[in-house]
Amino acid sequence: MDNNRLNILMFTNSYTPHVGGVARSVESFAQQYRAFDHHVLIVAPKFPGMPESEINVLRVPALQKFNGSDFSVVLPVSSLLKDRLEQFKPHVVHAHQPFLLGITALQIARTRNLPLVYTHHKLYETYTHYVPGDSPTMQQFAVALATQYSNLADLVFAPSESTARLLQQRGVETPINIVPTGLQLEYFTNANGYDFRKAQKIPGKAFVVGHLGRLAEEKNLSFLATSVAAFIAQRQTQHQQRKKNVPKTYFLLIGTGPAEDLVATIFQHAGLSAQLLRAGNLTPDQLANAYDAMDVFAFASKSETQGLVISEAMACGIPVVALDAAGTRELIADKHNGRLLRTESYADFAEALQWIADQPALSRLALSQAARKTALRLSIQQTADQALKYYARIISQQTKLPGKTEHQLKQLLQLLAAEWTTIEEIANSASQSMLGGEPEGKRLADL
Repeated sequence: MDNNRLNILMFTNSYTPHVGGVARSVESFAQQYRAFDHHVLIVAPKFPGMPESEINVLRVPALQKFNGSDFSVVLPVSSLLKDRLEQFKPHVVHAHQPFLLGITALQIARTRNLPLVYTHHKLYETYTHYVPGDSPTMQQFAVALATQYSNLADLVFAPSESTARLLQQRGVETPINIVPTGLQLEYFTNANGYDFRKAQKIPGKAFVVGHLGRLAEEKNLSFLATSVAAFIAQRQTQHQQRKKNVPKTYFLLIGTGPAEDLVATIFQHAGLSAQLLRAGNLTPDQLANAYDAMDVFAFASKSETQGLVISEAMACGIPVVALDAAGTRELIADKHNGRLLRTESYADFAEALQWIADQPALSRLALSQAARKTALRLSIQQTADQALKYYARIISQQTKLPGKTEHQLKQLLQLLAAEWTTIEEIANSASQSMLGGEPEGKRLADL
């Protein structure tokens, strides 16, 4: 290594312009590593609308919009990397998923005798509805795959303590370090919600419940939309009964995805379509302003390992109402910087939003200040610096690490076999869909 400057090779199935926590995490860490004068090469799929010019990003072929989702399925590409890796000379390989490009990362790390770091970003068992043959068996397969991959890695990053505990409970024996995705805090402290409200034609005195993220089934959006609609309806009824002329309440929805129409339908059936504001995908410059335009951030996902959007909302001083789950319980202190709900109840979620709305000005200010203080723990400079220390440690230990046993190599072959079977199933499903028939042969649910 040149003066301790690291060459970090990252593999991710999700990257810009794809909107999601993993893509944003990879981009944030890469930018900060480079700011610290390290080199980063990102290997990611080709996406429609991706930037025409990228620095140190290698794009590889992929099947787009797999099974109606906004995900891509990467095709085997290890041979395409050879020349680029000879030039880059990586010191460490970092995989951000255990499948597809994650398998390529594992192969490269082992063939080049490089340490492999793996970040467990997602609870993958909550995403199996995107795969043909979704079933409890498929969910078990997803858990087993991530656990097995973690044990083949040399170091695992968990974005939260609860995620680390979950991995240990599932049998991960590889050392685990807590490394959450950090924030560029100064970016959020300069946010301008007033201008955003003006651009979206939201009255200055309106009460705004906000949500930002990829709008998909695994985010529990049906529950969230129903709960927010119930809160808005109850709030309107109370104001009418008290004969108060109170500004309207709105649900500001940022992002796009397959569940967007579901949210719209729920609000339509509740007679509240006019109070659902869909802003779509925003540029990075607009995101902070969108958070700052909210009075409360609503979050119901149980598939996260950190909940990056919660941290971002708090960095703007926005209290959060969320379900108790991995990635939320580490950040939210009930009635201190938001509301953390132990039960998944429409009534309880609506009541928690009402509790925020009913707080007097000084109490709302205290909630806001507590939220900002929570976010201060998550600067990208701190989290990236910690990750770099872990990289350096595992690199220095690499020659001392025990060789891979025959059992571990057999596990690797099993992973590769499962990966190939998955690709075959995807290809078969895609071809049969185009022909209008049902796919034949073994389904993933039978694996």
